Amino acid sequence: MAEELYDVVIIGAGPAGLQAAINAVRKKATVLVLGRPERSSLYRAHVENYLSIDGVREGAELLAVGIDQIKRFGAEYLAEDVLHVEHASDTFAVRVESGRTIKTRSLIFATGTSRKKLKVKGEKELSGKGVSYCVDCDANFYRNAKVVVVGNESAAVDGALTLLGYASEVHLITKELAVSEELHKKLSESGVKAHQNTWVSEIQGDNAVEGVLLEDGTVLEVEGVFIELGAKGALELATAIEVQLDSETFTHIDCNKKQQTNIPGVYAAGDIAGHPYQMAKAVGEGCVAGWEAANYSLKQKREEV
Repeated sequence: MAEELYDVVIIGAGPAGLQAAINAVRKKATVLVLGRPERSSLYRAHVENYLSIDGVREGAELLAVGIDQIKRFGAEYLAEDVLHVEHASDTFAVRVESGRTIKTRSLIFATGTSRKKLKVKGEKELSGKGVSYCVDCDANFYRNAKVVVVGNESAAVDGALTLLGYASEVHLITKELAVSEELHKKLSESGVKAHQNTWVSEIQGDNAVEGVLLEDGTVLEVEGVFIELGAKGALELATAIEVQLDSETFTHIDCNKKQQTNIPGVYAAGDIAGHPYQMAKAVGEGCVAGWEAANYSLKQKREEV
């Protein structure tokens, strides 16, 4: 894949992201889709309520067809998680788990909204009292504290590495680490204390986190537990570049009917843009976001000449 400035980068390989890619590339924009289809809520779903689908179709099958389709139309696809997004002047820089930084004129968030939980004793009771689901949001509250990060994938490792700049001691609890070679190397060379082949069975504390009990019987005395299961969520990535969230629940990205956010060149589509969580809505919003992002970038290119 050639190093270049893309017109449109789409974060998310679900129905919204793939449809956005189709519409953007049909406008002759250069398009890159980042993400893994198995992250999409559609992946394990059965679809029968979508126009012109006869009978029941597997979500995984539809996504596989979609990825082949965007490649055939001319979009590029990279099965990597996004770790950080930065805004510099008229472009955006997107860093993926392999360490590569990709530049783009416009950006579409289409990652869904799932926030996975551990579902262990003490998690619900201590949420907001030492239990967090966002390192980027809450790391500053744990300066000189002992903390635990729980997860098997890129968000957990990146979060643990980030926390080294704040906490006095960082533990990573992982059952089966599944990250890029680059990220694995960074972890092994860092000061993170990795506990592999075990998991958290209980979060301990009365009014605040006091420790975690691991499956192997180990008790770690900590003040913070960061649950980072899977890839970085759209909310963490978006708020890093000051994209506004909805003012009522702060669970979705706020955008208009053109899928535009408050940041020029940034768009959102699908579940991350709000209810209802339906494939039909995701595809429709992806269509609009792809079209608008391509128009924005192509106009920008013309003005550069």
